[in-house]
Amino acid sequence: MRMGFYPRLAWDGIRKNRRLYTPYLLACTGVVMMHYIIGFLAASPIVAALPGGSTIAAMLRMGGGVLAFFSALFLFYSNAFLIRRRKKEFGLYNILGMGKAQIAHILFWETLLTAALALGLGLPAGVGLSKLFELLMLRMMNGGVSYVFSISVQGMRQTAAVFGGIFLLLFLNSLRQVSLSSPIELLRSESAGEKPPRANWALGLLGLLLLGAAYYLAVTIRDPLTALAVFFGAVAMVIAATYLLFIFGSVVLCRLLQRSSGYYYQARHFVSTASMVYRMKRNGAGLASICILLTMVLVMLSSTAALYIGAEDSLRTRYPRDLSLDVYTEAQNGEEERLTLARMAVDEALASAGVQVTEVMDYRHIGVNGLLRSGVFSAAADSDKALADLINLYLVPLADYNRDTGRQAVLEDGQVLLYPFRTGYTAETFAIEGGPVWQVREVLSDFMVHDSAAVDVVPSVYLVVPDLPAAAAPLEAELGKTLSVCWTYGFDLDLEPEKQIELYRALKGALEESGPMAGYVWRLESLEANRGDFYGTYGGLFFLGILLSLVFLAAAVLIIYYKQVSEGYEDQARFGIMRKVGMTARDIRASINSQMRTVFFLPLLMAGLHFCFAFPMVRKLLMLFNLWNTRLLAETSVFCFVVFSLFYCAVYWMTSNAYYAIVSGMHPEDAAA
Repeated sequence: MRMGFYPRLAWDGIRKNRRLYTPYLLACTGVVMMHYIIGFLAASPIVAALPGGSTIAAMLRMGGGVLAFFSALFLFYSNAFLIRRRKKEFGLYNILGMGKAQIAHILFWETLLTAALALGLGLPAGVGLSKLFELLMLRMMNGGVSYVFSISVQGMRQTAAVFGGIFLLLFLNSLRQVSLSSPIELLRSESAGEKPPRANWALGLLGLLLLGAAYYLAVTIRDPLTALAVFFGAVAMVIAATYLLFIFGSVVLCRLLQRSSGYYYQARHFVSTASMVYRMKRNGAGLASICILLTMVLVMLSSTAALYIGAEDSLRTRYPRDLSLDVYTEAQNGEEERLTLARMAVDEALASAGVQVTEVMDYRHIGVNGLLRSGVFSAAADSDKALADLINLYLVPLADYNRDTGRQAVLEDGQVLLYPFRTGYTAETFAIEGGPVWQVREVLSDFMVHDSAAVDVVPSVYLVVPDLPAAAAPLEAELGKTLSVCWTYGFDLDLEPEKQIELYRALKGALEESGPMAGYVWRLESLEANRGDFYGTYGGLFFLGILLSLVFLAAAVLIIYYKQVSEGYEDQARFGIMRKVGMTARDIRASINSQMRTVFFLPLLMAGLHFCFAFPMVRKLLMLFNLWNTRLLAETSVFCFVVFSLFYCAVYWMTSNAYYAIVSGMHPEDAAA
């Protein structure tokens, strides 16, 4: 055969099936473009120079890996649909004398042309839009704007290598499908439907059990650490349960509709229900895929949006004061003089800068973590086996508490003041295992929480005690060591952010050179000095969430489109027969709407149900990022669901028109009208 015969034949196949190939090529181009943009941003020196730039680059690289893996699954799904539609054509070639080797040549050139178009359009689009995305990321991360345009050669090579490998696997998979089919099987592949499926009650029950177990885990988890430990297992259970239930439930639904004579024997229901019966296993799998993608988008976008919008709340939660100093010492007695000298060093640095402080937090405390069960605290317990009962216990001397609050509280021996932080413990007693049982004289409604407790997702209990060394003695006996005393000195500043950072650096230098600080372990933290890292990290997460959500949404739309198109071609003959016996265009439209309403909104409703049960777990996971604003997360979740519901309805309208155009033999524009 002449050179160019196979490429021309492959191109004609793509051109003649452009209704099928155009969405596929657009999807390939889109994922190539997104992969390059993520690689470009991960290697961008401008992004790396931002506060938290190394963390952002690592997240982007991880996102690139997720995108590559998902792209492979997504394109395999789409390519399998295309090959299924082309098998009849390949079977005809085979009967006319073309061997499987020649068909392999056509498949090779089709894959090569598709890859060339995807990379040839996707890479230039990625290069053209990369600067726009970089500016968007800089804006989200409060970074300085740079208008220097650059191209990442490494990103282009990496993208070409990744998708070159994916298209090679697509070719081998297509070759396998065609090679293992006989010419008759190829010819009949388009019209070969499923046998009427039977409802597998065992698989349905398994799906219910898996979903119930996952939901139970999501709503009963009490602490963020446990949520993190079981999150991925719960996700796997939900995915498996969704597929099982959609396949089982679709079959059961169709059987129930068939048995309802008042519903089934109506013109607008009969054809659509009969058609669905013969493809419910495939239909259920497609609906489950759409449901999982929508759930992923809802979880990802609502959580990252809440983190970004609530970054200021998270920042204030993590840093209760503008500046905070923690000084640790092993001595419990005799440290007053040295701590006084250290305080003088801080005050002198503040005075030399002419700074007035407010909301001063100045107290000593001893902290230890352990298990709290039934009002008894054990510091020596194996806390790794009981995350739900793990707490931090802080002992604060009464003298420091009275000085900071201006109160004149009095405690007798065996009495304490208790402040529960992120825990609901408000019992009348508090005991140390093997030690005293303290009477809680008062449960405080507020306290000066320091940075260590604020950043820790483990709940804390503050006990104000009359004698700090005496209160710590049973804990030291239980642990067999002397506990460190921490002095916390924090305050707010009425200064501009730049001035606060300058003061922080000056104060840090003064403390490093201060004699009284020698031999101390200390930590100085500034809210403003860490603001850039916070907004950089949360902005990067939100940006990555937007990119991946766009890809997942595109995948959901393409699955919906191909589902409608494939079912349209399968139902075309059935509706043609019904038109010959008197079915009108209005009846066809009513039948299509009946079918769409029966199954099309199930993925959206199920995704909403998944997210409602996942909400408690997502809320606890976001606590690891210092986001404790439940109302903000709820508002962003509702907003995302409403927006995606409207988007889903728009997709429903467009794809139903495509389905109607196929089964009615009309042009798509006429169908839309």
